[in-house]
Amino acid sequence: MSHSDSSQHPGTVLRKRFMVPYGLDSDRLAADLGVPANRLEDVLAGQRSITADLALRLGRYFGTAPLYWMNLQSRFDLHVTGTVMADDIAREVRPFQKRVA
Repeated sequence: MSHSDSSQHPGTVLRKRFMVPYGLDSDRLAADLGVPANRLEDVLAGQRSITADLALRLGRYFGTAPLYWMNLQSRFDLHVTGTVMADDIAREVRPFQKRVA
């Protein structure tokens, strides 16, 4: 997984790395996965996260580890949250300091 993947929504990765190369459209993929088309469209549009259920379905379909899809989502979430919350976290959280006995 490249560093740039962490700043891309998993739906973008799904489209670019899997759907486009295999010539899949969202209706076919949704039907093959057994999920509602609007659910998949929301993921592809970056408006919905990859859930454990969808990760398992994508893993089975593409022969990938479900953890691949969950990691894409986690990395994206950390990137977005870290970007938005970095200053607040730096100001509010006092790092743990081990006390020497």
